[in-house]
Amino acid sequence: MTRLWDKGMPLDAQVLGYSAGEDFALDERLVPYDARASVAHAEMLHAQQLLGADDLARVRATLNTLATEHARGAWHIELADEDVHTALERHLTARLGEAGARIHLGRSRNDQVLAAIRLYLRDSVAALAGAALRVATAFDELALRESGTALPGYTHMQQAMPSSVPLWAGGFAAEIRDDAAGLAAVLRRSERNPLGSAAGYGTPGLPIDRDATAAALGFASVHQPVTAVQLSRGKAEAQLLFEITLLLQDLGRFAADVLLFATQEFGFVTVPDAFTTGSSIMPQKRNPDVFELIRGRSATAQACLLEALSVCAKLPSGYQRDLQLIKFPLFRGIDLATATLAIVPPAIAALRFNRAAIRLDPAIHAAEEANRLVLTEGIPFREAYQRVAAKLKK
Repeated sequence: MTRLWDKGMPLDAQVLGYSAGEDFALDERLVPYDARASVAHAEMLHAQQLLGADDLARVRATLNTLATEHARGAWHIELADEDVHTALERHLTARLGEAGARIHLGRSRNDQVLAAIRLYLRDSVAALAGAALRVATAFDELALRESGTALPGYTHMQQAMPSSVPLWAGGFAAEIRDDAAGLAAVLRRSERNPLGSAAGYGTPGLPIDRDATAAALGFASVHQPVTAVQLSRGKAEAQLLFEITLLLQDLGRFAADVLLFATQEFGFVTVPDAFTTGSSIMPQKRNPDVFELIRGRSATAQACLLEALSVCAKLPSGYQRDLQLIKFPLFRGIDLATATLAIVPPAIAALRFNRAAIRLDPAIHAAEEANRLVLTEGIPFREAYQRVAAKLKK
């Protein structure tokens, strides 16, 4: 098989396996995005009189066909391809001959992969933010369903002040909406067109129109200067993984509350059997595994973030092959968040609070009583605090 960088020398199979790594499998999700970016590039080449009209028509139609065929499973990226870029060009050239071979003029796999990833991130961010908002809505519905259910508010794991299910759920709804806004902010770094930067130093001698490909792909601007493009690698990816980590930490804290409230000692809430598993040794046990795994997922998200940050740490400028290693934690983090956000709304909907089991310590109103003394007697809060504390000691 001929690779995009092939100069006629054989490639050792062990070297190919190690250098390609998981890229050929990971890149399956990038096929539609690389095809779109390739069409935009071909259209720009035609506009700049670097690709004939007939060749453009054939290239555009074949790339769209290849993307459609891939979506229905008619072909996959092979290890020998190394990545999506070689795979698409191989299929394109096999069908079109010389016309397919013309498509790589004025670009490199370095700007190709960034274009595909940024288009993919745009869709991923939109999907994750939308899923987060659906989780927030599920919390809203829980608050409405349990509008009359009181809860103790805890600090230091001790009952502290009166709360309620609507107040408790409302806090999570607000923070999840904030997480959705944080996810949307990731697009700032993803909305710059990398095409035309090629291997990181532009396309000397070619009249490449970077504004044209930016407009065709819906990028907000052209990433300038060309030397900044490879320096940006990993930033949008790490920012997304950071926002995913914050989101999953919020969901983990929610799950931790549910797990505490569902113990026999508390009994505040019942987790239906559909969201539990059984014990292999204890016949009576139902284990709230779904909530335990929601609680634990933030650890994996944090590890993905650290891995992405560490790959880029102290790299010199320009493209380095290490950068391909960012894909694994990026895709894993996105998949993890997607799966977690999908399970949370039905999990929230399944919860049932047991009002009869919820007991509030009578002393939980102490702060309110101190505030009342300040308002009614005009005394300093510290004096009111001491009076209420003394009363509770009796």
